[in-house]
Amino acid sequence: MSNIEGKAAVVTGGTRGIGLSIAEALLAKGARVFICARNGAEVAGAVARLRGEHGERVHGGACDVGKAEDVKAMIGEASRALNGLDILINNAGVGSFNEVERMPVEEWRATIDTNLSGVFYCCHEAVPLIKRGGGGYIINIGSLAGKNAFPGGAAYCASKFGLIGFSEALMQEVRHDHIRVSYVMPGSVNTEFGRGGPEDPSTTWKLLPEDVAEVVVGLIELDPRALASRVELRPSEPKK
Repeated sequence: MSNIEGKAAVVTGGTRGIGLSIAEALLAKGARVFICARNGAEVAGAVARLRGEHGERVHGGACDVGKAEDVKAMIGEASRALNGLDILINNAGVGSFNEVERMPVEEWRATIDTNLSGVFYCCHEAVPLIKRGGGGYIINIGSLAGKNAFPGGAAYCASKFGLIGFSEALMQEVRHDHIRVSYVMPGSVNTEFGRGGPEDPSTTWKLLPEDVAEVVVGLIELDPRALASRVELRPSEPKK
């Protein structure tokens, strides 16, 4: 039996791009999936589309992961809808690219709140539920910007550098509770998150969201004795 079939999974930022591809990949493997994003209308639309193929195994709700109270409510709703929780994919993220002296304080806060504090809030609420179910998997979607800083990326890089430390500490805290923790660090992915949209022909060298989803599925499908705690994923032939 697959490590995914019949499992209950939450995917944050699950209405588009990488998150939607991960939700689709988990559903294809037989999981029950709850997706969330800040825009409730987008969540409802994505759930409706996914239910067309996967039926009542799909659920969703609006949630700003940068707000602890939103996350508490969302994880509670998800665990009730899914009858438990086995897998958490922390994918929700924002990109803010500005020089430090020009960056509004609110922009800094929004980036850290979503990309780093949001992961903490989700794990804080989810870990007891995953323990109660006998174990599971937490995967945090980071970025190669978590090891390669660049000008104009202070807030984004800080959030992703911090995610590495958070993920590695959490991995050691819960490993004996049968919870595996990994973080995936993609390079350039062809989504709306980047500076070029998916239709831009100049971005064909980039990774696709499906590439990241395939890695996520592969991690969960590893035998439980094995843990690939960190995966760096980059385009094989980047732009020269």
